Amino acid sequence: MKRGSVNLLTRNDFDMTTMRQKAGEWRNPEFFTRNVWFTDKDEHQALSLRFTGEVFHDVQSPFQRVRILESYKYGKMLALDDMVMTTIKDEFHYHEMISHPSIFTHGNPKNILVIGGGDGGTVREILRHEGVEKVTMVEIDGEVITACKEHLPQIAAAFDNPKLDLIVDDGIAFIKKAAPESYDIIIVDGSDPVGPAEGLFSVEFYTNCYNALKKDGILVAQGESPKFNEKSFAELNHTLQDIFGKEKAPVSLFFVPTYPTGMWSFQYGLKGEKHPKMVTNETQIDAFVDAKGLRYYNSDVHKGSFATPNFVKELIAKKTESLV
Repeated sequence: MKRGSVNLLTRNDFDMTTMRQKAGEWRNPEFFTRNVWFTDKDEHQALSLRFTGEVFHDVQSPFQRVRILESYKYGKMLALDDMVMTTIKDEFHYHEMISHPSIFTHGNPKNILVIGGGDGGTVREILRHEGVEKVTMVEIDGEVITACKEHLPQIAAAFDNPKLDLIVDDGIAFIKKAAPESYDIIIVDGSDPVGPAEGLFSVEFYTNCYNALKKDGILVAQGESPKFNEKSFAELNHTLQDIFGKEKAPVSLFFVPTYPTGMWSFQYGLKGEKHPKMVTNETQIDAFVDAKGLRYYNSDVHKGSFATPNFVKELIAKKTESLV
């Protein structure tokens, strides 16, 4: 059967001897010998990373499948249930932005709670601040901690810090039983609202977080993407507005190249009057950035991340029932 216009076809004289000679001379280029891709997707869009095929860790825990793989572009990476959680080469985008803005907004936090964060990057960044006296981290899946300590030690670098109280347990149950006004900052470093992280997006959970914060406390939560998980993004912000107040649920936008669409968010709940848009300690921030060698966060990024694009303003203002 011929395909295309007949007048565009040319005759090719077939010579078996010549073809065999050419086949013997052909060599598969080395960089195409393995072409394996890891894809993080929903029903409409996806992110794919080409990885080496090396699997350093692959365990089905009671909660999720925990894998450490290696990508060509971003190095070793943690994947939970086929979702990219973090990679060696871009993890600082996420971990610096989930921790430092709230700490500099508060000014002097002493007692911080982290729910989730099993890779260890968030507590690593928090413990760069010498004024922090205690960090409690509650991670439901000990397998994540084990995998990251062994294979991602650059990220899981602070698990032995004496200021850290590491608890392998259900963070949802933990915060429900927490004493009122216990924490200066609560950071919810969870994955997408499925599996073990599903309860981290409920009204009851965030009400319990509000109660556990001190009067001037700050909540920071992994807030999904306004371009990938629009409905979850908007629903979470509406929940925080209902609990903390309409003007006390700002959104911080930042970029992670290995997350679908690249644009991601942290969402805030402000119990007191301290607001991340109103920071005036830029000199202190940038001195800290220089001293600690931070690679994403600085005073300009702090202020700029809370500048909300119009489409995001519309998302968090409209009825979530209309989002599909």
